[in-house]
Amino acid sequence: MWAQSTLSGSVLDSVTNKPLAFGTVFLANTTLGVTTDEAGRFTFARVPAGSYEVVASYIGYGLRRQAVTVNGTAQQLTFRLPPTANALGEVVVRPRPNRPEDYQKFTESFLGSTTFSAQCRIRNPAAVRVEYDAERNELTATCDEFLTVENRALGYRIRYYGLDFRQNFAEGWIAFYGSPVFEPIATRSGRQQRRWEANRQQAHRGSLPHFLRSTYENRVAEEGFRVQRLRRRPHPGRARADSLLALMRAQPYEARVVDDQTFSDSLMRLSRVPRQVEYLFTQPLTAPDFSQRPPAATTVQLSFPDLLVVEYAQEPADPAYVAFTARHSALDQTLPAGLGKQSSVLHLQRAQVPLQPNGLPENPLDLVTEGYWGFEKMGEFLPVDYRPPTQPSGSR
Repeated sequence: MWAQSTLSGSVLDSVTNKPLAFGTVFLANTTLGVTTDEAGRFTFARVPAGSYEVVASYIGYGLRRQAVTVNGTAQQLTFRLPPTANALGEVVVRPRPNRPEDYQKFTESFLGSTTFSAQCRIRNPAAVRVEYDAERNELTATCDEFLTVENRALGYRIRYYGLDFRQNFAEGWIAFYGSPVFEPIATRSGRQQRRWEANRQQAHRGSLPHFLRSTYENRVAEEGFRVQRLRRRPHPGRARADSLLALMRAQPYEARVVDDQTFSDSLMRLSRVPRQVEYLFTQPLTAPDFSQRPPAATTVQLSFPDLLVVEYAQEPADPAYVAFTARHSALDQTLPAGLGKQSSVLHLQRAQVPLQPNGLPENPLDLVTEGYWGFEKMGEFLPVDYRPPTQPSGSR
């Protein structure tokens, strides 16, 4: 059992210093949330050890966040929330409505394309502001208050505060940040509750949090993961192929000395030269091969050269993964083998990434994933305080 301690404090108006009654205070990425009393005070009685972002929110006021590390000692926090323009009586100019095509791209990328994502809905679409920058080929989405996502696959209602979403189509990356709080959806149906519990277990199994907790506990193989080292190096022929492609595309039609079909075949052949060469080490790794536990420390440090390929063999990939990969592949690109497996690639953004007692990184931005973990989005999003039962059950 992890150490637990108390978090308490107060929420005040930053201008008048008066208490804000019935405001919301929550621990981001968890189901732990409380309401302030008439004196603006709040208390979390038993918080498991670990690092958290504590967030205070009040209608008509800006968010305030504080990072805390819970280690068994009671802590006091004070939040001073600044009034927004509405609270100050100022006139607010509403932005123009979102373009439907931009909003559609945002929802597809934010909610995801998994079987569970198909059961997710944004309940307050007017709260999000979506913008497309044609020059940078980048889509952004922000939210002044919170975005409400209802996940009918897992039985959670998620309020996502302070959303900052970015998708760069030219460089092929997606990043989003915010402070979500989870609220279990109430149901009177025992059958529905059992289905949600089974789906939560399904979402947890093979996920990045599952792998990281297995690493912390030195139970990677026992939990069903196979880990291998992956090395990537630039392809020696890619630079020459890019140069030839540039020359060929710059030629006017009249200057071509071959017919159109041969010219197109040449373009296709040069385009298929890979940008990287991959070397996959066949020897499976155990947790001590890619993590370190300093003496007398409560953290485990992820540390490894190159990249890790992590495969979860206890269940197959979501059938929607094949269709997702096909949509995001070039027209002339052959789909990679093994799409029926849950196979992911893990990158470290720092030489060492500390894991907390709950198995999660102190800074989530220190880890970058691709493959199956990059495919999973809001449909599989679980609170960090979720714990699966000892015996798995059920399915989708």
